[in-house]
Amino acid sequence: MPKVRFIKEGKEIEVERGANLRRAALAYGIDLYPRFNRLLNCHGLASCGTCRVLLKDGSAANASPMGWREKLRLTFSFFAIGHEDEMRLSCQTQVLGDLVVETRPPHNWSGRTEHWKKPWTPPQGVGN
Repeated sequence: MPKVRFIKEGKEIEVERGANLRRAALAYGIDLYPRFNRLLNCHGLASCGTCRVLLKDGSAANASPMGWREKLRLTFSFFAIGHEDEMRLSCQTQVLGDLVVETRPPHNWSGRTEHWKKPWTPPQGVGN
């Protein structure tokens, strides 16, 4: 049986091959949704994008291919910028092998990743 490891929660669960990632996570008490969207979500219809996850460490190969609904939702979402190869909607993802999952990834409006690695400092010469 495939194992799904949730990085932020520090949990690892075993699921049946072909299990829906969203349903499996919720069944094991893993919260996929940001605080304000726990009740206001599409309940697995791929229309809100709040159940998004990042499939880390190359584990995306162990998930089902993206369907048209998921592709459409991610195409019109700023949160996928810079993570096109690893961003998935858990409601549309079937587990086919071992996965490493980051839940509730932060928004990346610019598509750049280097600013996440170091603290922000004001530009030199501004306000002097």
